[in-house]
Amino acid sequence: MRRRPPHLLHLSPGEVAYLKTLVEDGRTEQRVARRARVLLAMTEPDTVVSELADRLELERTTIWNLCRRYEAYGVDVVLDAPRSGHPRELSPLQRVEVEQLACCEPAGVGLEMTHWSTRSLALVARQRGIAPTISHSTVALILHDADLQPHRTRYWKTPTLDDTFRHKAAQVLWCYEQAQQLAQRDEVVLCVDEKPNIQVLHGEQPARPMRPGLIERREFEYVRRGTVNLLAKLVVHSGRMRSWDLERNNGDCLRGVLPQLLGDHRDARRIHLIWDNAPSHTARQTLDFLRTHYPRVRVIFTPAHASWLNQAELLLRAFAERYLQRGDWASCDELIEHLDASWPEYNRFYAHPFTWSWTRAKMHLWVDRHLS
Repeated sequence: MRRRPPHLLHLSPGEVAYLKTLVEDGRTEQRVARRARVLLAMTEPDTVVSELADRLELERTTIWNLCRRYEAYGVDVVLDAPRSGHPRELSPLQRVEVEQLACCEPAGVGLEMTHWSTRSLALVARQRGIAPTISHSTVALILHDADLQPHRTRYWKTPTLDDTFRHKAAQVLWCYEQAQQLAQRDEVVLCVDEKPNIQVLHGEQPARPMRPGLIERREFEYVRRGTVNLLAKLVVHSGRMRSWDLERNNGDCLRGVLPQLLGDHRDARRIHLIWDNAPSHTARQTLDFLRTHYPRVRVIFTPAHASWLNQAELLLRAFAERYLQRGDWASCDELIEHLDASWPEYNRFYAHPFTWSWTRAKMHLWVDRHLS
């Protein structure tokens, strides 16, 4: 059976590069990328149109029509032509006024609501005479074009970027950079952090296990059985952890645990202890206790509002995801038994040094960029 000889296209190098960019860019719409693939394939003499049509799920006539359109109009035929329809009714000035309204707090225009939605923006825009008729979908398009998202928010906490921050952050980052070398010299870097007030929740009904076609189901009603305070230690160079439960999250309970926490490293020439500025850490009694009984301990505080420099926070997040989520305990003692059995298992299965790429040099560049 004779097949129709391919109608070869002769694309310029610039056109080939442009089409390849469309194909490789993950943001390109699929119909546009498919047309680009057709034009690129039709430059190859061994292309079989029927096979190309099957691979791209197109009709052969569609491929021939696209080739003819390319020869008539150029490479822009891969893009969608302007669509017919009713022109936009809002002027550029009206669109800007909608954007300004979205950037203004509702209280600034005499409203009690705490944040905007597209429907409330459309309602207020009509009431204030910005546009006599405007729908919430039109407002959504205006906000999308302006890259405004009034429905979203996030918390942030920025440290004071000064010489004190540089000094304290550099101390912490130096320990992370040198953790392996320090371990070879019988020095150890420890990160310590608390996860206070872990709620002991007990479901009123047992969970129903998953079955084929059904996920695990849990009764939403539960009973609170108290809270547990967890203290965790991370050995930076190995990624291994150990945890303790504290009766209260205060300095007295912390000092009661410190002999066990530091006793695991009694043979170390020096201990670099990193923790945040919690009251139990900065208390004079705690610092005096360490100076008196553990002179080999070098205490390093993270900068104010920068506890994220403490790798123990990463540890607690990873530990909670594996050993606290979906937990169901009938009492505080049951949760404490679970925690005491969990940290050795974490060490067996998951312990490894965290990959920490933020160095002192990057920190100084970051501070300089924010201060400039």
